[in-house]
Amino acid sequence: MVADVQRGRRGHHLRWPVARLDGLASRVTRTTETVPAGLDGERIDRVVALVTGLPRTAAADLVASGAVEIGGRPVTTRSRRVTTGEVIDVDLPALAEPEPCEPDAEVDIAVVFADEHVIVCDKPAGLVTHPGAGNRRGTLVQGLLARFPDLAAVGDPARPGIVHRLDKGTSGLLVVARTRAAYASLTRQLASRTAVREYLALAWGHLDASAGVIDAPVGRAERHRTRMAVSARGRVARTRYEVRTRFSSPVEVTLVSCRLETGRTHQIRVHLAAVGHPVVGDTRYGGARRSLAPGRPFLHAERLSFDHPATGERLVFESALPAELAEVLAGLT
Repeated sequence: MVADVQRGRRGHHLRWPVARLDGLASRVTRTTETVPAGLDGERIDRVVALVTGLPRTAAADLVASGAVEIGGRPVTTRSRRVTTGEVIDVDLPALAEPEPCEPDAEVDIAVVFADEHVIVCDKPAGLVTHPGAGNRRGTLVQGLLARFPDLAAVGDPARPGIVHRLDKGTSGLLVVARTRAAYASLTRQLASRTAVREYLALAWGHLDASAGVIDAPVGRAERHRTRMAVSARGRVARTRYEVRTRFSSPVEVTLVSCRLETGRTHQIRVHLAAVGHPVVGDTRYGGARRSLAPGRPFLHAERLSFDHPATGERLVFESALPAELAEVLAGLT
């Protein structure tokens, strides 16, 4: 299973069109999964993507082809919502061999915790989490793979061990699974919000409320497909926030703690921009201004907590602000 599989990611691809599943029984593997409480009410295509590790579009094709059953009955409507305790069977055709992720020993990663199950690292701004278009080398996961070769067998071979990600311009904490069991556990925790991710952001202007929830769906922007936007056609997205400090000099900005209740691409950046308070330094979503220019979005994953996949112990990690962001705060009153 993977956390929040998104459109456009590279990964497994079906070798045959799913419409040709009939008669290929000898080449099909059946996967069975019981819906956990954390996925209650989710669409069947998203659940299939989580269970199989396939991209969302491929999962939707499987549903449409009749390769998915709930309680022994075929389901072909991808928007069908699942219920806790339902048994899902997925017939998977043979998969094309994915392009593996190559290790890169030149990438230096700050590992704050590691055992045989998980790795927690502190990502600097400017480092891409995993390979993708335009970023084939020099990524975080490739640096980890050079140090922990066993990652290669965990999750998607194109991004081994990765269960969530941080944007290139975002710094802070990220957990990586080191075993298949840990991968499944962390994925479930992210889906059920048992794993908690908290960020520190500096936003333009003064937020009126001291705390609240931004509840607005996020999807691809219609005119700029590399950007995200609040959209009625987007996916459910919720960000809980709490104001830490309001500054008035030399500019009006607010230091705000943000807690993800969902994990959409650029979610915090899009949500803050949508309510009129873009992240300082965010050139993509309206936060770039000469009066305060840290050279990157002022967004830092400062706190990460989850249950250890093997022991169940609650693990809590915190990361101090990088020097370039701390310097920005030091100049505000």
